[in-house]
Amino acid sequence: MKVCGFSFIRNAVRYSYPAVESIQSVLPLCDHFIIGVGDSDDGTLDLIRSIPTDKIEIFESVWDENLNNHGSVLSVETNKAMDRIPEEYDWAFYIQADEVLHEKYREPVRAAMEKWIDQGEVEGLLFGYKHFYGSYDYVADSRSWYRNEIRIIRNNKRIRSFRDAQGFRKDGRKLRVKSSDATMYHYGWVRPPDIMQKKNLSFNKLYHREEWVERKLNNTHYFDYSKVESIRQFQDNHPDIMQDRILQKNWDVKLDEQKKSFNPADRLLYWIERKTGKRLFEYQNYREI
Repeated sequence: MKVCGFSFIRNAVRYSYPAVESIQSVLPLCDHFIIGVGDSDDGTLDLIRSIPTDKIEIFESVWDENLNNHGSVLSVETNKAMDRIPEEYDWAFYIQADEVLHEKYREPVRAAMEKWIDQGEVEGLLFGYKHFYGSYDYVADSRSWYRNEIRIIRNNKRIRSFRDAQGFRKDGRKLRVKSSDATMYHYGWVRPPDIMQKKNLSFNKLYHREEWVERKLNNTHYFDYSKVESIRQFQDNHPDIMQDRILQKNWDVKLDEQKKSFNPADRLLYWIERKTGKRLFEYQNYREI
């Protein structure tokens, strides 16, 4: 079994992406890793080059600034990396630059890839998600945060990144997947409030016209983490690879677990989910088999 990881990144330093930790968290499962580094001016290319391994293949990419339609440029950059994966690899392991795989999940993921490698009907492997928010102490748990997504796919170029690179489709249809028995840790909303605001402005320009972003979002220098719908305390441990970054945290965010900012329908659905573990009417960009 041969596995190739792939990803993309731009301006990792400016927006405090844990890109190095992200890549290093999956390297033990990958024979090779391909990453596209977008046109950055903050030392991102040097940062990726500094990772001490001979597994990584870097290519430089120029992002199309005209693709500000629902984040489609993110899929374009994902596909650029995926298309560079040689045919000799069986699985393609995708990870975004703000995601980290906990070391406790490496063996379950390896076992899942080995289990399903000869079962062609399994086109991908599904990961659960923990979405950290505000700091490393909180997890967002409302319905607006996806619970699962595909991160390992067959090395088949008919599979394409879907919409804004959240998942994948094959010939336009949902992939048939099995569980990886693993959870991905998503740190995309854990940054100092000033950097989070800058990243939020930049990211929204991939989805909306610049004048809309300036009018709607550029009214403060600090991101307001208190506007989250629902959060809970994180009671477990973070990946080892994240410990240095966590120790260097230099901001403080206090959030109220009791505060729930739902409309009546979502409040009821949230209550049902907490009681039963089932998320009614959940959007799923995959077909679990």
